[in-house]
Amino acid sequence: MPSTDRSPPLAGITLIDLGRVLAAPFAASVLASLGARVIKVERPGAGDDSRAFGPHFNGKSLYFTSVNCDKESIALDLTNNEDRAIFEQLLDGADVLLENFSPQVMGSLGYDWESLHARWPSLIYGALSGFGRTGPLAAQPAYDIIVQALGGIMSLTGHPGTAPVRVGASIGDLVAGLYMALGVVSAIHKRARTREGCLIDIAMLDCQVAFLEAAITTFTTTGVSPTALGTRHPSIAPFQAYPCRDRTIVIGAGNDALFAALCTAVDRAELASHPSYDTNAKRLASVDALEVELTLALANRTATEWVERLTAVGVPCAPIQTIAEVVAMPQVSARQMVVPVADPLLATTRVPGNPIKMSSVDPRGHRERAPDLDEHRSSILAALASGKVDRNQPSAPNLLP
Repeated sequence: MPSTDRSPPLAGITLIDLGRVLAAPFAASVLASLGARVIKVERPGAGDDSRAFGPHFNGKSLYFTSVNCDKESIALDLTNNEDRAIFEQLLDGADVLLENFSPQVMGSLGYDWESLHARWPSLIYGALSGFGRTGPLAAQPAYDIIVQALGGIMSLTGHPGTAPVRVGASIGDLVAGLYMALGVVSAIHKRARTREGCLIDIAMLDCQVAFLEAAITTFTTTGVSPTALGTRHPSIAPFQAYPCRDRTIVIGAGNDALFAALCTAVDRAELASHPSYDTNAKRLASVDALEVELTLALANRTATEWVERLTAVGVPCAPIQTIAEVVAMPQVSARQMVVPVADPLLATTRVPGNPIKMSSVDPRGHRERAPDLDEHRSSILAALASGKVDRNQPSAPNLLP
């Protein structure tokens, strides 16, 4: 008989978010979307650095809002004995602690992994940093642009012969946050067997290296270092952007059958059997000439006309959309991927929804607003005063409300 439990998968898990700006807060946000209770511990007075990042609306940072919905906030000075006592009470009832300080910071506070594990053996500790806890760069701090540069992704981004380009979203932070969220869920699963927590050591540089697709395998096998190709794919052609009469579209003809359908749709059926284009390998070798042929063929219709025509014959294609167009997409709306924030001061604000759809969980059509600094202090302290949980017993119920 099907289960009637429609609660999110991480319901009952409590996470302490010491993260700042993006990488760790984003990981905590992903876990909050999956049902974890997230208590954000911030610096008194200023809070998370990103509270000061623009743009601001009605006094609130939209940047901070974007990655801190569904969380609670308490301000604690971890060099102050009274606040340290509160923090340690929080750890008594916590399943997970996340932070993205430089590796030496938590040790200087007396909250290094070894000390925490000795006192809270079932606590899962997620440490996210630029370079991780080992290797010659371990002590160095990093920002997104640093790991995008060192990790090679910038050498693959942009057009041939032009300056390297940073990927528009902060994927150095975001990818690391995703790997951290995956690590936390994996650690929770293992703890159910072992009853013991672990240290999750996530390095932003490691995650960039892991996200290079086939570039490393290609280089280590052929000795040729991949370079920027604009919108082109290194292994498939045609697979890039093309200008139409009014705007640019992308086309991905990933095999010979799709290429033939593309050629027929653009009234150039003879290209499919042309000796320079009749296999993917030949198309890659002649990609410049093929681009000229297709650009000429596409110039006489609008992007909308071509998308409709190509879609009708099964050729993957799309216009390059602005963020405004993304937000207005019926597909995005149908999947609840842009949802309102329950905040009267941000009445028109929308944030990304949860991309993880599960048949056993009821979808949420909104997110709770990002907390004001120290907003939940009273309720958190009241809950702590009501009792503690021994996290040596990971299956024990969490007493925090």
